[in-house]
Amino acid sequence: MSFKLTILGSSGALPAHGRFPTSQYLVIQNHHFLIDCGEGTQMQLLRYKIPIHKIDRIFISHLHGDHYLGLMGLLFSMHLQRRTSELHLHSPRGLDEIILLQLKYSKSVLNFEIKFHTFDPQTSTLLLNDNTLTVETIPLIHKLPCAGFLFKEKRKPVKLNKEKLKPGMLLEHIAQLKKGDDVVDENGKMLYRNADHTLPPLPSYSFAFCSDTAWNARMIEQIRAVTLLYHEATFMEDEKDKAHETKHSTAREAATMAKQAGVEKLLIGHFSARYQILEPLLQEAKEVFSNTALAIEGTTFELPYDTSAGPEEK
Repeated sequence: MSFKLTILGSSGALPAHGRFPTSQYLVIQNHHFLIDCGEGTQMQLLRYKIPIHKIDRIFISHLHGDHYLGLMGLLFSMHLQRRTSELHLHSPRGLDEIILLQLKYSKSVLNFEIKFHTFDPQTSTLLLNDNTLTVETIPLIHKLPCAGFLFKEKRKPVKLNKEKLKPGMLLEHIAQLKKGDDVVDENGKMLYRNADHTLPPLPSYSFAFCSDTAWNARMIEQIRAVTLLYHEATFMEDEKDKAHETKHSTAREAATMAKQAGVEKLLIGHFSARYQILEPLLQEAKEVFSNTALAIEGTTFELPYDTSAGPEEK
């Protein structure tokens, strides 16, 4: 699988009922991303046998503690395990100061370089753009400036149809076909039409991570038709006043967002500690958007949609 999301933490502000604060591990082709890093994230990475040194970028949505307090422990573990490759850290302004201050007063110098990339959570910003994907921020509505993240694969290359390749084809012609081009001679005469010798590219997928947010109609167009949407669902509808007061969402609101944005699948998480059993939140969301799942610890969502439970808890 080239697109895989593993849930490390699904709890709201407090760890509760065996649930950890927010963190998710996302693999897209050769990229290994960590999204938010609540307390205990490195323990969860160990539990699910995720190699921490493959993580090349960490994205932090905002500076409430349940979304970043696991970061220093993870950075020190990377240091103690002799990481040398650079680590890119994307966050709102201020996290760089927090980390550098802790390093200063612990008289620590990491073995690896952290490249800090700050963004304005209130503006959609392109954070990464390479040959395989783009990552941009999604402005959210919360008590602190907060952003979600939109990960989108670019169109994948076509695949050669080996049954259609002609004897005597030059390597340069095959290379052109792999690039998606037709092959013509110096006079412009068609030699090999790309569509006749290749198979369609594999599907390209997208994932929107929407952490702490109140109902946010402004993001509907930005996340429209994404393959996979994670949207917080801290409360149920009977606690809607509490959700509005704290600038969070209900499970029904998360499902309504998924429906209005026309996404393919919805994951809900960031559950309040008041809910020991999560099935009622899932049912509330499914009444509006049937293709909904709980984003709970150890669950891995793979695209195309093969959903498997994570390692057994020990």
